[in-house]
Amino acid sequence: MFDNRIKIGITQGDTNGIGWEVILGALADPMILEICTPVVYGSRKAAEYYSTKMGEEFVSPHFYFCASAADARYGAVNFVEVGDKQLAIEQGKSTEASAKAAIAALEASVADLQSEELNAVVTAPICKEGMSAAGFGYTGHTEYFADKAECSATMMMCSDILRVALATIHIPVQSVSQSLTTEALVNQLVALRATLKSDFGVVEPRIAVLSLNPHAGDGGMLGSEENDIIRPAVNQAYEQGVLAFGPMAADGLFASGGYKNYDAILAMYHDQGLIPFKALSPEGVNFTAGLDIVRTSPDHGVAFDIAGKGVADAQSMRNAIYAAIDIVRRRENFARWSRNPLERFEREKGRDVSISLKDIPESDE
Repeated sequence: MFDNRIKIGITQGDTNGIGWEVILGALADPMILEICTPVVYGSRKAAEYYSTKMGEEFVSPHFYFCASAADARYGAVNFVEVGDKQLAIEQGKSTEASAKAAIAALEASVADLQSEELNAVVTAPICKEGMSAAGFGYTGHTEYFADKAECSATMMMCSDILRVALATIHIPVQSVSQSLTTEALVNQLVALRATLKSDFGVVEPRIAVLSLNPHAGDGGMLGSEENDIIRPAVNQAYEQGVLAFGPMAADGLFASGGYKNYDAILAMYHDQGLIPFKALSPEGVNFTAGLDIVRTSPDHGVAFDIAGKGVADAQSMRNAIYAAIDIVRRRENFARWSRNPLERFEREKGRDVSISLKDIPESDE
């Protein structure tokens, strides 16, 4: 039996990119309404504009317009209109107006998420340069959601065959080495183990940790970070119950297929993890791990070069919606499964009574 009670917020992203095309393409599948209640945040004008770019045979989803997710209807594609109603659409260009439209949609969705009117948010791509010019103040969605949740977060790319988490995210390559610390890596490995258990249903995850330098530093000849920072972090995390292994040379792990032996990979920097991931899983999903809320996104960018041409592939957006639903359900199941195993419920006088260890009288023996 299907259950569409899970409400998924979807933000429009940059209105001059392919965000609306992949949103429309994903929501055109009627099965979406069988498994969730989507709530789209954005510009009505942009939605109407891009629906005309989807081809003659495309049938746009029918939107139910509402003030917020609190008013959303089950069985409908809900639409919360935000931002400038006279928004100028300039497909394929980064503009201040398109960035502000993305910010407006993001802020409205987060307000509903924090009010617990949404179960998760799926974000369409943004242009970091445009967002910065519009005063966004963050280098990406991951940093934004981490700040709103007031906790640390990890960027994690997910697919059916591979999961890659990043030790550092949107920073210059020259800053990676000085940003790595043993303490931070240990914390990330502990958090990664927790999210693999609660969000992905892995009983006891095995995590491969990549090196920073070529050939895993080659005994210190090609760099000291492996011996001074990464290996101590792996050892300390292992002592805390994390099945972490490494540091491993990235080229050998991916080229040999060795990544298949692990439930997740921790990469040291952005491109080290994302290049092999996108090569192996072009329709993967970006997940912000470590938050008490659920946020996913397609694993591609705004693609200004093909915006408005009706050729953008919606599969990654569709997968991001599916992933958000799955993670919400797994978290609920994990919370139920990980309760006190001695707790049980008995029926007494027509009501449920909780019996736990503290309620059992001590033995005289």
